[in-house]
Amino acid sequence: MPEPLTHADWLAGVPVLLAETAALWDLTLGAAYPPGAAGHAVRAELPDGTPAVLKLAHPHRESLQEADALERWDGDGAVRLLARDDDRNALLLERCEPGTFLSHSAGALDVLIGLLPRLWKSGAGFATLESEAEIWAADVTREVQDATLRDAALHYLRELPSTQGEQVLVHQDLHGENVLAAHREPWLVIDPKPLAAEREFSVAPIVRSFEFGHSKAAALYRLDRLTAELDLDRDRALGWTVAQTVAWSGGSDYWDVHIDTVRWLLEDA
Repeated sequence: MPEPLTHADWLAGVPVLLAETAALWDLTLGAAYPPGAAGHAVRAELPDGTPAVLKLAHPHRESLQEADALERWDGDGAVRLLARDDDRNALLLERCEPGTFLSHSAGALDVLIGLLPRLWKSGAGFATLESEAEIWAADVTREVQDATLRDAALHYLRELPSTQGEQVLVHQDLHGENVLAAHREPWLVIDPKPLAAEREFSVAPIVRSFEFGHSKAAALYRLDRLTAELDLDRDRALGWTVAQTVAWSGGSDYWDVHIDTVRWLLEDA
């Protein structure tokens, strides 16, 4: 079996992928967006002048079903998928204009409370939170040195997966910069990392989204409002936030701020 393509090797091939997909869809390419952690996106125009975005993704299990999620949402609260090329991990997307981040909006939680139920479509066919939690548990056991954080995360990763409620489609990375201002709707969700999971899990990225305010009071306010207004189990939402945040934060530039949030939640558990 060939070795997985490294991110650096994939980046080296991006110019060829851009040229191939531009030719495939007859696109005129414009300026690139700031680089993301695992993708490359550029402004594009369709042959009729319609603005779009061409997104290329480095293959990773968390984003392999991105196009499937966008198809299931079909523009309902999320950016529209115009075309896909799975061989090149390429997506042609509706462009959000002006594209301002939700994290810059004073009414961000109101927006998210309105958007989340629209995203909770059927989770059938998507990778499951239960299987993903097994991967996280192995990562946490191997990589997290702080015993308090490790034990707390492992506790929730053992207790929560098998006792979930109804499984729906969730965006497990719905932070303040993955919702953009747009013309078709005031705000549209982008960059899904989809899972089939209970609804309580979907608040985890919002609770830790320090762009909305980084303090114990701010994090607990997000947890309390989201769970109360969406009729979610607060304890389970707290547990999922702790578990995923510890699992995802290793090696992250945001380790310190994310772990602040974990410690505040554990104080409140």
